[in-house]
Amino acid sequence: MKKNNTEQNGKKAKGDKSWQAMEGLTIGIDLGDKHSWYCVVDGVGNKIGEGSLSNTSTAIAKHFGGLKRARLAMETGAQTGWISRELQAQGHEVIVANARELRAISGSGRKSDRRDAEKLARYARVDPSILRPVRVRGPQAQLDLGRIRARDALVRARTLLVNAARGLAKTRGQRLVRSVTASFGKRSQAVLDAELGAVLEPLLAQIDALGEQIKRYDQQIEQQAAQCYPETAVLDAVPGVGPLTALSFVLTLEDARRFAHSREVGPYLGLCPRRRQSGGSDPKMRISKEGDEYLRRLLVQCAHWMLGPFGADSALRRWGLRLAERGGKDATKRALVAVARKLAVLLHQLWVTQQPYRAFPQNQAAAEAA
Repeated sequence: MKKNNTEQNGKKAKGDKSWQAMEGLTIGIDLGDKHSWYCVVDGVGNKIGEGSLSNTSTAIAKHFGGLKRARLAMETGAQTGWISRELQAQGHEVIVANARELRAISGSGRKSDRRDAEKLARYARVDPSILRPVRVRGPQAQLDLGRIRARDALVRARTLLVNAARGLAKTRGQRLVRSVTASFGKRSQAVLDAELGAVLEPLLAQIDALGEQIKRYDQQIEQQAAQCYPETAVLDAVPGVGPLTALSFVLTLEDARRFAHSREVGPYLGLCPRRRQSGGSDPKMRISKEGDEYLRRLLVQCAHWMLGPFGADSALRRWGLRLAERGGKDATKRALVAVARKLAVLLHQLWVTQQPYRAFPQNQAAAEAA
């Protein structure tokens, strides 16, 4: 028997769009790859509509363009940036929820797109702070950061190919050159026998081609930092921090004033320990690893150089070396993370103040006072 498309048991019938003329709506959107599911609740929490839409500008305008100003909530994801900007351009309030904080959604035993959208809508209606809203990066910063991420993809691809070439060479009792530069393939061919060299020639040629593209990206990033983001100059002056890390830091945080205190940058980048206190229990835990994984990796790499044999003498280096001397084999790892966290705080402070870097700030302050 065909169902009657009318209101039954006080619920809106499927396809009823009368809610589009209402005010004070809250809408939860569960974003998918090609399609998304949305749920609409009114000012008192009644579910009055739901449906799906394609992830296109046309579909978004069709479903939400004619609405009066509403509150829309969605989780972080690959397409969150452009979709949230489309909705904001239509005059709506957009809340982007931190997906890592919503265990009630991601950890649910009955998880579905429909239920996720409804939970987002109800949380956003009652108290948006429950969603731990995150800031969406601007379109220009996202585009500029794309160049850095593209370079990282090439670096990871080159590393994969280099490891494959080294493994194949070892099967013949041969070893390739240690340093990986733009001429790695050419130099490796010189140490291989004729048979293995013929087998690995296309692979080694591809490694060198990737090295040339990475070099091009490095030049573009350095030029972009100098011309479009001059504030990175004070960050680049820190020994061990180059244009890549400085520009990544500025583009990832985007606004230096978003943090009231520089020490808040460490937790934002996941460089502070997790905490799971309960009653009298407060165990020591590993770092949270929240925030941007790539920038966190860059800061740890900078910390490696600072504490290494070629690191420049500074108060931060001495502090890190003292930490590395304490306790067993994991002391060095803890020191690297601690230095990376302090480096993040230092870079933010330099960015805000635009003051020149000082290796020993306390000694310099004492000298100025004297």
